[in-house]
Amino acid sequence: RSQVSVVMQSPFLYAKTIETNLRVGRSEAVVDELHAATSAAAIHDSITGFEEGYQTMLGERGVTLSGGQKQRVAIARALLKDAPILVLDDALSAVDMGTERAILDALAERRGRHTTILIAHRLSVVANADLILVLDEGRVVERGSHAELVRAGGAYERLWRIQNAYAHELAEHVHEAAPAAPEAPTTTELGVQP
Repeated sequence: RSQVSVVMQSPFLYAKTIETNLRVGRSEAVVDELHAATSAAAIHDSITGFEEGYQTMLGERGVTLSGGQKQRVAIARALLKDAPILVLDDALSAVDMGTERAILDALAERRGRHTTILIAHRLSVVANADLILVLDEGRVVERGSHAELVRAGGAYERLWRIQNAYAHELAEHVHEAAPAAPEAPTTTELGVQP
């Protein structure tokens, strides 16, 4: 167990301070290591924004935090433990796409030194993995890199196409719903004659 850190979709946090929750797997960690782990998990700024910072008391099962914040605290705890194997079981499901990207970039820095197993429904989480296994009813139905699986035209490619179409549609909807920026007045409207 000491060789593996696991972060579940609904992580368990204790009714203790944020710092105590972070130190569960490695109580002797120095403050710089603690801050590096929370920065990699994109939660440091949120923690320092709380009135009590790292000494903020969490309610039972972490009810003080949002779902995404709970996941990020649990990811930081796992990163702080620095186990050779990290398993993220749909642990990015409650974070937005920008935060997801920041966390995945931080995880990429572990590449070659640690093994990371990502379990996800959102394919953007696994797209840069060395090896992707596609499961259907508990059986591996496809395996390969992202590029190989997209070229194969199987279940992964279909899901990738659907998720990307939805993401583009959502982005367009958000863009259309945003109020248009007012046009800059012309020099004539400002009372300046050419």
